Amino acid sequence: MENISIQEVRSRMDAGETLNLVDVREPAENAEFNIGGILHPLGNIRNFDVDVLEDLKDKEVICYCRSGNRSGQAAMMLESMGFRNVKNLVGGMLAWQDAYPA
Repeated sequence: MENISIQEVRSRMDAGETLNLVDVREPAENAEFNIGGILHPLGNIRNFDVDVLEDLKDKEVICYCRSGNRSGQAAMMLESMGFRNVKNLVGGMLAWQDAYPA
């Protein structure tokens, strides 16, 4: 698992790049604020429920959560399931909202 900064992700988004973002928070957290990722809570990943992500196995996947902790766990678990290029968004949505207030 590699880490990726909020600045790099934001820069790539601003450049129009299509990113495979996976939000591993709970639905209520996602409803409050999100950056457009696929909502797939950590609990689903822990239960090996990753069918919806299967097409991303050979692509870059960027996991994010509130602070970077759950997404780090999710990234490691996805790697153990055969995902080849998984990154953890350092600082999560807290850091994102600090750096890029709405």
